[in-house]
Order: sequence, then C-alpha cells, then structure tokens
Amino acid sequence: MSQPFPFRQIGDFRITALSDGTMSASLNLLSGIEEDDANAIQRNAGVSEPGNIHINCYLICGRGRVILVDAGAGWPDNMGGQLTANLAAAGVSPDDVDTVLLTHCHPDHIGGLLNTDKQPRFKYAEILLHPFEAQYWQDDEKMKMATARGQRNFWLVREMFHAYARSLRFFDGEKIAESILPVWLPGHTPGHTGFRIDAEDKCLLIWGDIVHYPHIQAAQPAVSVLFDIDPDQAEKTRRQIMEKAVIEKWIIAGMHLSQAGFASVRREGNGYRIACCEV
Repeated sequence: MSQPFPFRQIGDFRITALSDGTMSASLNLLSGIEEDDANAIQRNAGVSEPGNIHINCYLICGRGRVILVDAGAGWPDNMGGQLTANLAAAGVSPDDVDTVLLTHCHPDHIGGLLNTDKQPRFKYAEILLHPFEAQYWQDDEKMKMATARGQRNFWLVREMFHAYARSLRFFDGEKIAESILPVWLPGHTPGHTGFRIDAEDKCLLIWGDIVHYPHIQAAQPAVSVLFDIDPDQAEKTRRQIMEKAVIEKWIIAGMHLSQAGFASVRREGNGYRIACCEV
C-alpha cells in the first residue's frame, strides 16, 4: 500500500508528517516586520492564506516503537483537529502509541492529548517533556500575570498533567530511544525541545516551533511571534539552529512548516531560506 503522507526514513525509523490542519491566524501576530512586508514575503512564496498557520505532528515508527511528537490542537474547528483521522489513515490507533514527545505545552501541541471528556486519548502512552516546561506551567505567579487567554492555556496544561499524572515523565538529557535525542531549544517557551534522529548517513531534526511563518522568519530571523515567551532567546536559538542545519545539512521537520512536513535550510542574503518539499 502506498504511503499517503510525507515521510523520511532515517536509519531504522520512519518519520511521517501528519497534518492536524490549519490554525486561523493573522500576520499581525508578528513583531519586527511591517505587515505589508510580511504579506509580500508570503505571497512571493506562493502562500495562498498568508496569515494562517499550519499544524503538523510527527509519527516515529521503528524498532518496535510507535512514538508521536506533539498531539495537535484536538478541536475540529478553526484550529486543527485532524490528527486522529490522519493517524487512522496511517494505520495507527491512539492505543498503539507508546510514547508522546512534547516539544512544549501550547494548546495547538497538547489539545489533542485529551478527548472531549478531558480524559487521555493515548491511554497506553508515556508523555515526555522538558522539566523546565512543567515548572513554567505549574507556576501560580506566572499564571496570575497571564492574560485571560493565557490563563486558559495554563488551565489546559494543568488538566493534561492531571489526566496523565501516572504516565508523565521528564527528559533527563538521555536518549529517548537508540538514535533519538532531545535537543533543548529555549525561547519560544522555557522547555521548548526538539528531537534529533540520527543515522550514519543523515540526520533529521524535528524542531518544534522554531518558526511559525517559515518563509518570513527564515529570511528575517529577528522576527518574533506573539506566542514567544522570551523573544530575544527565541531569536538567538532560531539563528543558531538554522546555521547548524545549514552546516550539517540536516533534514528539518517542524510543527508549522507546510503540509509537506520536511525541509532543508539554506543561507540566503542576511538570513536563510527554508525549502519545503514532499517525498
């Protein structure tokens, strides 16, 4: 049977990009660029809905493991909700998933962990995240300082922590599985984490939310998005990881790349260019 979704084979692991759909958004979420300039970059790149943000999740299968990286938004409205159907189309049930790796705890990454009764959708999976991420979302003082929307995000994270209390684990810097390593990428959130999958001849990095608007933030890495908790650190991390991706010729996977799911990074002018392509 043909593979219905974009994928890459890295050693013994097949990494498949599963779309959760699109989040309705606007370029006014960006700072450090005029909206007209941002819109022009999107249009020149052929993006038909320049303000919207695509949501990807990634399925890693191999060596007897079924690992999901992020779980999408979970709600079939203006913010994703397609992951469950796409998992089924890929031949995977939520009960097959043994591990969910979280890049971070924003709603478009963890909403799909809970069903409509706020119970675990992935009943047999361990949930792994960075300890700094848990510390941030469990901080009552930070929650009090948040906007009303931000406070709803805090409550969602806490509901998820409660639902998965028995299966919640934290990265300790060790490999998740042979050839799969967490990579701390702070700035977007304190515990924002990517996942590197290595083989002898190639390397793939799932880099989470290094970019939300790939064409814009590659060309101008100083551009930040409203969701960045520490914009200066996010920019520093973005520049460092893009440069490393160029030098080491990594395959890049990202939650807000296009539905193509995979890309390469190249230097261009004073910034970079992300070239997305399907298999």
